[in-house]
Amino acid sequence: MTGVRGTAHDLAEFRAEVRGWCREHIPADWRRAQTGVPEEEFVAFQKEWFQELRRAGFAVPHWPREWGGGMPVAEQIILYQELAAHDAPRLVLAFVAIHHAAATLLAAGTDEQRRRHLPAILDGEIWAQGFSEPGAGSDLAALSTTARRQDDGYVVNGQKVWASGAAHADWCLLLARTDPGAPKRRGISYFLLDMSTPGIDVRPIRQATGESHFCEIFLDDVVIPRTCLVGRENDGWRVAQETLGAERGMTMLELAERLGNAGFRWLLETCARPGPGGARPVDDALVADRLAGFETELTALRALCRDLVERHDAGTPGPADASVVKLFYSELLQRMTGFGAEIAGPAAHAELRKPLSSGWESGAWALDFIGSWEWTIPGGTSEIQRTIIGERGLGLPREPRGGR
Repeated sequence: MTGVRGTAHDLAEFRAEVRGWCREHIPADWRRAQTGVPEEEFVAFQKEWFQELRRAGFAVPHWPREWGGGMPVAEQIILYQELAAHDAPRLVLAFVAIHHAAATLLAAGTDEQRRRHLPAILDGEIWAQGFSEPGAGSDLAALSTTARRQDDGYVVNGQKVWASGAAHADWCLLLARTDPGAPKRRGISYFLLDMSTPGIDVRPIRQATGESHFCEIFLDDVVIPRTCLVGRENDGWRVAQETLGAERGMTMLELAERLGNAGFRWLLETCARPGPGGARPVDDALVADRLAGFETELTALRALCRDLVERHDAGTPGPADASVVKLFYSELLQRMTGFGAEIAGPAAHAELRKPLSSGWESGAWALDFIGSWEWTIPGGTSEIQRTIIGERGLGLPREPRGGR
């Protein structure tokens, strides 16, 4: 559907093509159909939607051309803008596979690993990420899961937590310590884990929202073949940076566009509904001022994300760009959803269901607000992001470390 376009006229033509495709292919009633459904229906819908995007060339536009991608950055920006503007379902289940797993395989995997998994991901292979542990969340390098070399493989023991979608995963990106005596960042190795391997116990975690998206993974003498080692032994920390780097750029632009479209639209609609006394919150000057403030911040966030994507593509990213975007998005998301829950009142707290294929901008305000804490705590808390911005971005002195 797409060729290489560079001029404003070409990009306008591409935008028109995407808009036409969205009007024809995005299920009009998907939010209703995905509310309160069993897990198996959610999984089936996600896989079907992924293949719909794949047929159009929209599923993995950020991948290299030889693997089914190759879309220019300017077109990718338009694609995610239009998908958000037309309220397309999110690729919730495929997210780790098409971003984290693919980035890792392309940057550090062997040819055999890429040939085995990239086509399988396009066919619907689901991945989870086994990084965090009960005692190693923000300090990821403190992980204690061990991988002991044995014969032509490794025997792994330990526990992972907060593994998104692990209950449905076919494979897992796994970090484990292969040299307990080495400095903590130098004794870690990176593995591809087949989730059907004996010794794996996946336990969903029931969240405050009622969902069980996050899981614990228990590993008891799990054998991983040496062919599933990514990169060199004890070099897993470096490989993991490729994985974590996939969270930057286009993924954040997509989330920002969704917040600025569906998220802000739901907020406007909530503020326009008459309250118990018949008055509309939007007619209150203070509420109108908050809405104007949110709209201004959303405009800034979307511009910031676009700048990040374009500079990353040009090879000129700043050392703290990703932290700036993550901090801005997560705290704006939390304030917007908190305000929505406040304006919606008690009725919002009785709404205990939301579309399973949506993000954190579903309009079920209490659930969206609770879910927004997934952004200000995991993946590096807001406090850690501010430290990174100060030290790496602004060149401020490092914080004193305890005991030094």
